[in-house]
Amino acid sequence: MENNIAIKVDHVSKTFRIPHEKISSVRGAFVNMFDKSGYEEFNALNDVSFEVKKGEFFGILGRNGSGKSTLLKVLAGIYTADKGKVHIDGLISPFLELGIGFNPELSGRDNIYLNATVLGLTEKQIDEKFDDIVAFSELERFIDQKVKNYSSGMQVRLAFSVAIHANREILLMDEVLAVGDSNFQSKCLTEFNRYKEMGKTVILVSHDVATIQRYCDRAMLLRNGKIVKIGDAEEVGNEYINQNMSDEEKRILEEEKRKKSEEEKRVKEEEIRLQKASEEEKKKVEEERKKIEEEKKKQEEIEKNKPAKITKVEFFDKDGVAKNVFETGEDISVRVYFKKNTDLQLNFGLALFNEENNYISGINTFSDRIETEKYMKNNFFQINYLRIPLRTGTYFVKAGIWGETDRVNIDFINKSEYFKIVSRDKNQGMVNIDYKWD
Repeated sequence: MENNIAIKVDHVSKTFRIPHEKISSVRGAFVNMFDKSGYEEFNALNDVSFEVKKGEFFGILGRNGSGKSTLLKVLAGIYTADKGKVHIDGLISPFLELGIGFNPELSGRDNIYLNATVLGLTEKQIDEKFDDIVAFSELERFIDQKVKNYSSGMQVRLAFSVAIHANREILLMDEVLAVGDSNFQSKCLTEFNRYKEMGKTVILVSHDVATIQRYCDRAMLLRNGKIVKIGDAEEVGNEYINQNMSDEEKRILEEEKRKKSEEEKRVKEEEIRLQKASEEEKKKVEEERKKIEEEKKKQEEIEKNKPAKITKVEFFDKDGVAKNVFETGEDISVRVYFKKNTDLQLNFGLALFNEENNYISGINTFSDRIETEKYMKNNFFQINYLRIPLRTGTYFVKAGIWGETDRVNIDFINKSEYFKIVSRDKNQGMVNIDYKWD
């Protein structure tokens, strides 16, 4: 291996056997071992190859189940690859997942010595670093308590503190920022900068695209155990965002199909149950149906007498494609369809809310003095939000129809279907305000 390469992964594959049934005995395990129908194979890693240079910050992105944690465990020597080879030039300090390597029945003090010993430190070295480890973890008051009484955040702080004080050449970090308060996360990021200055190699797994793009020199995107993209951290992070947006659109469509299928199934089951029911039960069901039908007719009559009725809300991108997931800064069109039963003048309004029902923005044709004849002719009104400044989150709209004055409300929907916004920028908050440093 070249002198400047810290890690070389060469065509690595790793497969797990997932049993279809719970195995609760030795006999069951033995029988299941030879019964291929009793389990299925899951390819956690599939022919993965890449290199990490010494002193490089290398990020790994991917959705749950993509193979990120499995790959780190192969690098750490916890798992053995089924195929391929892993070459490591330097000692590794792994911080892989919450609680790994801890004995919950031992105190924090004892676990520091246990963990550090596993990482290759002598008792004398641990004695010298002990105070620094405890100070960084901020667990001085709890260091002699059993780890099983620690919160998840306390466990993370202790494990991370031991890992960074081991002074290894290579640091493996798996979702280190997923647990813990903001102050501790800030300390972790400061430590990353220190590691970078020292020229050490860091492999960082995180769902936080902004962290990967900010701290990593290069990154890799995994999906279903395979490498999708590897290269500049900014570009890999953007590809990950694009994938998530596409996946969310598919999930929304699948959810709509599932709901429709379940309703059809429910109706069919109700018909079958009714066929088998007694005459008395059939009579009761028929009476109930008549009541529902009468209520429905009454409601239809009320709606019929309304000057207008909102029927549907849809979201479109700038090319007129209907979708429910957008990016910050993208143009979003909201189209509200309605059925009108009058030639009277109508006015329209729309309000944006986030998932927590916080009011973001509202507009209407009264205040904007908009002529509405074309909307009445087309049976829909449309608002085009230009370069929408909302950041990552889930949102919905409320829509209303009024008469000639804003005192006469004709129809109103309290909540549309949700739509989602995904941000590429690294800043925080609800909106993306255009700015520049002076």
